[in-house]
Amino acid sequence: MRICVFGAGAVGSHFAVRLALAGHDVSCVMRGPHLDAVKSNGLTLRVGNGEFKAKVRASSDPAALGRQDAVICTLKATGLANLAGALQPLLSDDTAVVFAQNGIPWWYDIGLSPTHPPVPNLAFLDPGGRLRAAIPKELIVGGVVFSSNEVVAPGVVANLSPERNRLLIGECDDRQSERAAKLRAALNEASIDSPEVAQIRETIWSKLLTNMSMSVLCLLTGQTARAVRDDADLADIVPRLLDEANAVAQSCFPEVKRVTRSGPAPDHKPSILQDYELGRAMEIDVLVRAPAAFAHAAGLSTPMLDMMAALAIRQARDKGLYPG
Repeated sequence: MRICVFGAGAVGSHFAVRLALAGHDVSCVMRGPHLDAVKSNGLTLRVGNGEFKAKVRASSDPAALGRQDAVICTLKATGLANLAGALQPLLSDDTAVVFAQNGIPWWYDIGLSPTHPPVPNLAFLDPGGRLRAAIPKELIVGGVVFSSNEVVAPGVVANLSPERNRLLIGECDDRQSERAAKLRAALNEASIDSPEVAQIRETIWSKLLTNMSMSVLCLLTGQTARAVRDDADLADIVPRLLDEANAVAQSCFPEVKRVTRSGPAPDHKPSILQDYELGRAMEIDVLVRAPAAFAHAAGLSTPMLDMMAALAIRQARDKGLYPG
């Protein structure tokens, strides 16, 4: 397959190496020193003590890469505005455009089952409707990533979760399409676990449960997820927070498995805290504002999540990382 990874940072570069080594025609849209290094020396993936190198086509200009069978967009939600005007040269009539972002996606209401509860106004996730105008709904594929990675040097990415690297995908209307099946097969062949999912939004909520609660608490405390879970001073706070998060997710999908305080917690800082500490744009809207909007639409009382949202927005705004 011809596969372009758009916004190939840590996660995208990892996936690009695996797909290229599996025999696919892989290209990457990237920029800066990372792009320069990849052009000169290719991409390097480190997993434990092993090192894997792959040659991929790389450019900051999508027009230089040609039309693709699939585009895997690994930009953070805060960078998606740059995608609208740049994606067209990569698209054919049936290109699968996979949006592999955290949180509630901008396309959530597109292709939605009529049995889904009412969806709040999510226009703030796509200001001005630029993405809706630029990307035909027939091309939209949802994606949920479970993989921890870090760019350790230009052109070099380290995988920090060797036992858990997944990209779950599904058409935005949940139909079982041939193109999704082909991409899923390519991912599995490249050792990127991608089992079939029945409802991609249920999968999105399953991951969001932790991000909308524990990850935001990590942001506010500056601690890792494991430290937050094990902090005696938060022993009463965490269960109440998770109860509210579970209620929001299950108001949309009752089948979503509950997350509890006793569940697994990695001993690393979630991406929203890493972004804050590095002074980068933060995914506040998709991880905080959007879930709060769903809670209000469902008539749920979520005082803990509301307080966390207000504090997270205030903290980000004080550092100039959130508009207002």
